Amino acid sequence: MKVNVQILGGSEPAIGPGKALVMDAIARTGSISAAGRDLKMSYRRIWLLVDSLNRAWIAPVVETRAGGGKMGGAQLTAFGEQVLDRYRSIEARMVATAGGADFDWLVAALKPEG
Repeated sequence: MKVNVQILGGSEPAIGPGKALVMDAIARTGSISAAGRDLKMSYRRIWLLVDSLNRAWIAPVVETRAGGGKMGGAQLTAFGEQVLDRYRSIEARMVATAGGADFDWLVAALKPEG
């Protein structure tokens, strides 16, 4: 079982597991299209998630450079790195504290998959 952390900005998720994966993939690959390939998502889907991320925060979290090849690409901004680091920190603390009798009871009460 997993615990997912999602932070809402109004009614829209500002960051959650999926957007954090996108940010990780962009940081790792240096490209929106490569991040999409890595995550098996279309370029359009990745781009929409990046746009949503950048609109949700007081500063952009991903910056892009037009061009392609060695001239183009994408990277997390310094602010984006902080957002991702702090999200991962909250996520780790939530997972660490989720264990225990209440969590075990809820997991045991779930219907089996299938």
